[in-house]
Amino acid sequence: MKPSPRFDNMAIGTTEIAILVGAFVLLFGARRIPDLARALGLAKGEYQKAVSEVANPSSAERDMDRGGMTEEVAEEK
Repeated sequence: MKPSPRFDNMAIGTTEIAILVGAFVLLFGARRIPDLARALGLAKGEYQKAVSEVANPSSAERDMDRGGMTEEVAEEK
């Protein structure tokens, strides 16, 4: 199945990327770009940490699922 013809020209080319980079430099200045990149990297790391915490429940969350009892106490009953 061929893609719809209206999306054939939707790809971003080299010229568009150059224009975006130029606009980015004009808006933020060349000196602030490394700081912005560093902040984006830290934000990405925090996001990945939060996603992994959601995927792997903490011991407190597992205890709450057992009615507030630790694993040892729950095994005794």
